[in-house]
Amino acid sequence: MALKATIYKADLSIADMDRNYYQEHALTIARHPSETDERVMIRLLAFALHADPALAYGKDLFDVEEPALWLKDLTGAIDLWIEVGQPDERRLMKAAGRAAHVIVYSYSATSNIWFKGLASKLERTRKISIINIPAETSAQLEQMAQRSMQLQCTIQDGQVWLTDGERTVQAETSAQLEQMAQRSMQLQCTIQDGQVWLTDGERTVQVERETLLAER
Repeated sequence: MALKATIYKADLSIADMDRNYYQEHALTIARHPSETDERVMIRLLAFALHADPALAYGKDLFDVEEPALWLKDLTGAIDLWIEVGQPDERRLMKAAGRAAHVIVYSYSATSNIWFKGLASKLERTRKISIINIPAETSAQLEQMAQRSMQLQCTIQDGQVWLTDGERTVQAETSAQLEQMAQRSMQLQCTIQDGQVWLTDGERTVQVERETLLAER
């Protein structure tokens, strides 16, 4: 018997000033019976961060041969393969063999343990990026989950705001760190109680240590 999906609809308005991308997307998201609202919203956040007219949801949990999201070129070649959760080494290596680039959005409280067990094995490829969504952020996103959603996403200077009109969730991407990149840099890094501050004298970026799983 085929597993029955729960259908979520989202009208997503994206204003991504970092990529100069401004579009409206009408999304249909099929939630697997084993999937949580939290995971549904992480998939939606991943879509917003990589939005493109050709970006599409894969069959994901319904078909192990497809990712959570993927982007293909006109020839059918896979430019981007997006996983959500904690895929094992075998799945990631298989994805890296099929796609030009693989991104994993991890969000569980055990993400750090999962990554430590995987890190050395990922040295074989430079195609894989792993981004951790802090537990507080994913919990806030979960509260937004509805069968029908009207959402606005604004992205600027590495900051991400997702709002449903009643509440707003703020998250960070790696763009803030990217802005510090220079051929010659003078940097100071302070780490205390799981918080990381990196400064170049003009700007300071603060992140939780757990979010720095990897940007490979």
